[in-house]
Amino acid sequence: MNETLEWKLKNLPDSPGCYLMKSGGEVIYVGKAKNLKNRVRQYFHASANHSAKVRAMVEKIEDFDIVLVDGELEALILECNLIKEHMPRYNILLKDDKHYPFIRIDLNEPYPAIRIARTQQRDGAKYFGPYVGAMAVREVMDTVREVLPVRQCVKQLKPDGHERPCLHYQTGKCLAPCAGLVSREEYAKYIQAVIRFLSGHPEEVLDRLNQKMLEASKAMNYERAAVYRDRVRAVNDIMQRQKAISTGGDDRDIIACAVCMNDQLVQVMRSREGKLLSSDVFTLEGAAGEDAGEVLLRFMTQYYSLANPPAREVVVSADIQDAEVLEELLSETASRKVHVILPKRGDRAALIRMAEKNLEDEINKIESKKEKQLERTVGALNELAWELGLDEAPRRIEGYDISNTQGAQSVASEVVMIDGVCRHDQYRHYRIKTVVGANDFESMYEVITRRFTHGLKEMETRKQQGLDPREGSFSDMPDLLLIDGGRGQLTMALKAMKDVGVNVPAFGLAERVDEIVLPYEEDTIFLDRHSPALHLIERLRDEAHRFAITHHRKLRNSRSIQSRLEQIPGIGPKRRKAVLTHFKTVEALLAAPLDEIAKADGVGDTYARLIYDFLHPDPEKDNASAKTEEIAKKPGPDN
Repeated sequence: MNETLEWKLKNLPDSPGCYLMKSGGEVIYVGKAKNLKNRVRQYFHASANHSAKVRAMVEKIEDFDIVLVDGELEALILECNLIKEHMPRYNILLKDDKHYPFIRIDLNEPYPAIRIARTQQRDGAKYFGPYVGAMAVREVMDTVREVLPVRQCVKQLKPDGHERPCLHYQTGKCLAPCAGLVSREEYAKYIQAVIRFLSGHPEEVLDRLNQKMLEASKAMNYERAAVYRDRVRAVNDIMQRQKAISTGGDDRDIIACAVCMNDQLVQVMRSREGKLLSSDVFTLEGAAGEDAGEVLLRFMTQYYSLANPPAREVVVSADIQDAEVLEELLSETASRKVHVILPKRGDRAALIRMAEKNLEDEINKIESKKEKQLERTVGALNELAWELGLDEAPRRIEGYDISNTQGAQSVASEVVMIDGVCRHDQYRHYRIKTVVGANDFESMYEVITRRFTHGLKEMETRKQQGLDPREGSFSDMPDLLLIDGGRGQLTMALKAMKDVGVNVPAFGLAERVDEIVLPYEEDTIFLDRHSPALHLIERLRDEAHRFAITHHRKLRNSRSIQSRLEQIPGIGPKRRKAVLTHFKTVEALLAAPLDEIAKADGVGDTYARLIYDFLHPDPEKDNASAKTEEIAKKPGPDN
């Protein structure tokens, strides 16, 4: 698991939402959760309960994103939308809306009925939902039937309306328009009440349910009162604001901004055909002091283009002074009318609150990450200075490690950390020149001597030229040295510095990484395993070790290929060097075709054939040559 995943897992919110698992930048899985922290962490816990598919998916996860919503229903519907948008390879169940039924009301009918529909059509009818499964939609319809007795049957009504009422009328769950017992005007009032309820305004229905519950309670019919109580709860659960999907089919962009330290974060949520498809956060650096409306204006003029046009409606979180001019510009970009809206209440305001909720979560992550970085760098440096008895925290730390194979091809690595952050551009390798055999002590002495000798010369030169020593290759002197090894390596490093004429604090690491060896001290220091200072030392030590091993491996490969080339007749030092420079490793040379070998500087087709044939001997030719030589050695009849 990489550091990005570890950090994101530690900072997951206790909120409902969706998560998008990624591999190589591609969304490979979309899921939803009541509690993102608990659900997402489960994937990364070692457990035999995971299926083979889940284990295979987890092995590929390199990153993940989350989108926060207000409830579980929204999370599930958003999950469906995201799956349709990204078509992740590990999602195989939710592919279309047939899993999510709608409620349909056809207002073109004289007495509209409420019915279940599996798909949303462009037929002029009103659709509400989708709802999570048939049970949920039936619960909605039962609640409607309890307080708003509109018809639910599918039969065609006769104009004269003289049929016999069904059982629904007898139980008070239908107004019986089939029998002509209700006028169209009166029936239309009930239908409008149903539409208000299904549109997310359940106040009228809740009032009626509460009234019936109160009446049943006064009549001491407590079982019936409990039924109404449960229906009230069901309405509150069912009528969550479905901001994740709106069946009106509107196209909207929801844009909100918030201050995060010195920057402004801008959240863009794209809703197409009523479906929330994506959520992205952008950073405007150094814009913390700017007016929110100005920030949104600047962002939109840079964000939208002919290739990325705005939706018909752009909902924003702050008042934009030049909103009319912006609308004109966006309309020209989209080649259609675009409206920029600052909502005060209603569904659009709820969408802005959702965007702001996601921004708040992103800001918490950034601040938490910043605190963690400060703890890993500034805090760790201060703790290290205190443990080592330094007057102040070191700015530049250099770590050294020796690597060799039974004394052959000894190399040393120098890694650099400035203000607690590794500076890869300043890493260096040293090939040991004066030491014969496996002698890490003498090798350390040579490396430290060479490093500070170069540093002092360059420092003097830059001072004479009026240049800043800190900007030189060697003249930026360290404040602290880490010597990967025990007391012997540390002693030789101190001796080298003394002989050169510098005095830089240094410490060594014993075989146990938490055991610090101090100069001229018999006792060692043991750091707590959770100490930021220890983690900083571990990072520096690991980098020094990795860098030394990597360089040593390259030298071994280079020496191996050079040894092979030296055995080829007719290939001199210049062509060997050209082949070494071109291919780097034996593996690369062995895998190269003839024409690729010929491309090496100064090699050409003739010498390429010599190299290729030597590295790829033909067993049949070798056997034939051997037999010819054997026959030639046998005595013939003329001998």
